Amino acid sequence: MLRKIGDYVILMWQALRRPPKFSIFRRQLLHEFYSLGVTSFVIVAILSVFVGAVAAILVAYNIDNPLLPDKMIGFVTRQMVIQEFSPTIICIILAGKLGSQIASEIGTMRVTQQIDALQVMGINAANYLIMPKIIACLLFIPVLIVFSIFLGIFGGYVACDVLSIISTEDYVLGLRSWFDPWTLTFAMIKTVVFSFIIASVSSFIGYNVDGGSVEVGKASTDGVVYSSILIIFFDLILTQMLLS
Repeated sequence: MLRKIGDYVILMWQALRRPPKFSIFRRQLLHEFYSLGVTSFVIVAILSVFVGAVAAILVAYNIDNPLLPDKMIGFVTRQMVIQEFSPTIICIILAGKLGSQIASEIGTMRVTQQIDALQVMGINAANYLIMPKIIACLLFIPVLIVFSIFLGIFGGYVACDVLSIISTEDYVLGLRSWFDPWTLTFAMIKTVVFSFIIASVSSFIGYNVDGGSVEVGKASTDGVVYSSILIIFFDLILTQMLLS
């Protein structure tokens, strides 16, 4: 375990150096923006709307108390979506999509000796392959999470309207009540940490594949599993540190 951690730190040290040619790096970064970010909009949108709707239904079911105002449903739904559902659940979903994609892409290059060819030509393969993916995730996943927060709250609004849980006026009033801007900052801090975990862990696993196509498939699975576990682990740590 300690050796793996050491190998991970060394690889990140090699990957996160200043790129020798910014024109090549910029081209790679734009490609990763589309490959990792733009293609994820649809799945994030669908999941966010339904997660927000389910959150509103669950909150309404569990606080069905005449002593509590109806606007509490909007308030609690907003807090759940901003603080936990969007930054954590959506990032776990993205770990499944992006983590497997990154690990399999780099792993395939390893087993087909493309990485070895880059190193023979004197190119820092880790910097060339991994750094654009990490920067793209750090810049684009927060955009996806903000998009997810908006759609999650909208999903709760739709659920209240269609299912007649409460009036939409009470739901909107709850959304506007007791708002603390720190909750958005908290969500963005978690998102940045989770983005780095998804990109770096999956890249590390793919970069160290040894074998053939079977190992590439295993690396793809491992990238998703380890990224998801680390996201849950750091979610606990960050929540305790930032909200205590």
